[in-house]
Amino acid sequence: MKKAPLFCLNDQNNTEHCLEKYLGSWVLVYFYPKDSTPGCTKEACTFRDSWGDLKEKGIVVFGISADSTESHKKFAEKHNLPFPILSDTDKSVAKLYGVLRQKIMFGKTFSGIVRESFLVNPTGEIVKHYEKVKPAEHAAQVLIDVEKLR
Repeated sequence: MKKAPLFCLNDQNNTEHCLEKYLGSWVLVYFYPKDSTPGCTKEACTFRDSWGDLKEKGIVVFGISADSTESHKKFAEKHNLPFPILSDTDKSVAKLYGVLRQKIMFGKTFSGIVRESFLVNPTGEIVKHYEKVKPAEHAAQVLIDVEKLR
């Protein structure tokens, strides 16, 4: 198992969150391309709708994209998101986790964040890397996996 790269980023309320402070808990670090796009909204709202179960199991959730804290604030408020959405505007954390990749959209190639997630156990190790995330099913899968891995 690989240690999760440590990071500190600000959320939608400009509150700093450092992964190191959450050691001792299960943490899901999920990366997504852009606020308010259909798949990203679906994924965030699925975590919101599963929030009670996630909290009950002691799972901390961090959504991360390259959008600004202001964009995250609008996104979180519009969809009543109860968890931190972290702003990685320079994409440094995305690079650490290997989720900054070449993408092609409308015939143009660009560097962007791909939709992948990492489940970090209480000792700070990545115990599950979700490479093919289905936004509507992701929260339920995380709950199942944490139960299996405990």
